[in-house]
Amino acid sequence: MPRILAFVMDSAGVGALPDAQEYHDGTNANTIANVAQRVGGLKLPNFARLGLGHITAIRGVSAEGEPSATVARLRERSKGKDTITGHWEMVGVITEVAFPTYPDGFPPEVVDRFTAIVGLPPLGNRTASGTEIIAELGEEHQRTGRPILYTSADSVFQVAAHEATVPLATLYDWCERARAMLVPPNEVNRVIARPFAGPPGAYARTPNRRDYAIPPPPTVLDRLHEQGVAVHAVGKICDIYSGHGIVSSVRVADNGEALDRALQLADAINHGLVFVNLNDFDTKYGHRRDVRGYGEALERLDARLPEVLARIRPGDGLIFTADHGCDPTQPGTDHTREYVPYLEYGTAPGADLGVIDGLGHVGRRIEAILGAGAR
Repeated sequence: MPRILAFVMDSAGVGALPDAQEYHDGTNANTIANVAQRVGGLKLPNFARLGLGHITAIRGVSAEGEPSATVARLRERSKGKDTITGHWEMVGVITEVAFPTYPDGFPPEVVDRFTAIVGLPPLGNRTASGTEIIAELGEEHQRTGRPILYTSADSVFQVAAHEATVPLATLYDWCERARAMLVPPNEVNRVIARPFAGPPGAYARTPNRRDYAIPPPPTVLDRLHEQGVAVHAVGKICDIYSGHGIVSSVRVADNGEALDRALQLADAINHGLVFVNLNDFDTKYGHRRDVRGYGEALERLDARLPEVLARIRPGDGLIFTADHGCDPTQPGTDHTREYVPYLEYGTAPGADLGVIDGLGHVGRRIEAILGAGAR
């Protein structure tokens, strides 16, 4: 019986979409290609053999010969350029109306209701880089106990607190209650708990992040579950889909651990989907505009591809894709509206399918490979 290993390289876009300017992005965003160009080329021999170089021109990555995978560029149909929107579209949910965003911070009525939950008014309440606002307000937060509230260009309500000042259970409770109180017209798609630790001047976010997403409508994952096909989540996948259709989930600290857990699951199951989010690309390198770090993370992933490929048995599928872009060579710290790559190995002879409309191609292929049938 077939298995699928599906990896979402969070933010690994491959070129600006035609409507990028509507999202305040430039027309030259291309996360993977621009990273490669800026660092003088990337060494991705395994991805090159799969056919990544056929999707977009990447310095150092050959596009010669036939790809061993089926490759394409997927064009997002939904309104938005964030994690929830991209992941939901993969499993069949098109976001027709973008979730609300708050470039000037949250309105007084939202802040007042969150203050009532916490018992203290939050610090911040503005659009900010998480690492920067924690560095700026962390000491005041520790002195007063007031949480740090911030957002981004995405539809997110982010709450940061030092683990020595606010117990994790308390931070999670605040965020769960904030999730419940954020109803239309302020129904953001994610409330995110952002714990950090360390001394002033050396604060660092910890792996204890939690995402509280709004529940999705029925998806491919629900249909798989109804038909007895197990979905195993690695990383923040379970949070993104509010656990719908997922039978097991494991949290991870970084991309390396995500790969370790995915391979362990592949060795343990005979049928089903192992669905993995590789979040370091986005959080550690894209948003922080760390071009070199992004490139090195791609090379580390490529170096482990032989381990992944060794798990693919006849009839199994291996998928690599992304949910949006976050080009670290572009201004600002926000996501970029981009095409995303699609590489599918093990199910058919390699081919370049060009541009495919919609990230829903991912879910349709998952259903087809696992025998559930696209609907």
